[in-house]
Amino acid sequence: MSETRPPRILAIAGSDSSGGAGIQADIKTITMLGGYAMSAITTVTAQNSVGVQAIAPMGGAIVREQIASCVNDIGVDAIKIGMLHDVEIITAVTEGLALIDNAVPVVLDPVMVATSGATLIAQDAIAAMREMLFPRADLITPNLPELAHLLERSLDNSSQMAEAAQELGEDTGAAVLAKGGHTSDARIIDILYVPDARAVQFDHARIDTRHTHGTGCTLSSAIATLLGHGQPLEHAVRLGRNFVREAIENAPGYGLGNGPLGHQAVRKL
Repeated sequence: MSETRPPRILAIAGSDSSGGAGIQADIKTITMLGGYAMSAITTVTAQNSVGVQAIAPMGGAIVREQIASCVNDIGVDAIKIGMLHDVEIITAVTEGLALIDNAVPVVLDPVMVATSGATLIAQDAIAAMREMLFPRADLITPNLPELAHLLERSLDNSSQMAEAAQELGEDTGAAVLAKGGHTSDARIIDILYVPDARAVQFDHARIDTRHTHGTGCTLSSAIATLLGHGQPLEHAVRLGRNFVREAIENAPGYGLGNGPLGHQAVRKL
């Protein structure tokens, strides 16, 4: 990561007023990993560690214009996509991505439910996301409930998760990082499946904490930033996971519920 200029990372996601997830977590992560953070805000939320109090989606036109403004002037080296509340926004993002060279890597985190349990996406938007955006993604990063929802069946352990990751990857043509924090396994097991290549397993000991708000946003932004630096996918996933783990270990302990991570404490990988 010795470039004179930082890689330009565009985060397309919702705003979290409490700073733990969404665009706020994206910008912190991108900055700490040496990237230049830009944003296209899809939704404004009033939320904190205990829940989501209100959601106000942006109109498709302003989402599309935010993307175009960044791309047409600053340029972009990698993209992270997070919360997309409805079909109008998904359509706008799809149109915005058409302005970008297909060589620019896209990391898509199919955000459906907040850590607190609040639903963050309209039901019909899930099918639209799969149809319009999955084909453009280089990496999709579902957690276990999201993966189960996408495949319309229950998943309980890492073995089932691995099979599901392969199925989704073969169906979409994208690499899939299935995140196993919700399984019953003694350790956290994540599985990266790359179509026509291989599956790679990552694991680490569970951290006994409730402060995990924004882990998915942080991981996807970290991977996108590392891809923007030119790291190969598997190494970007490995370093991104390390970043998230250290941020969890350094969580400041704010909030009455699932508190935010300590992005500011992760000075290097």
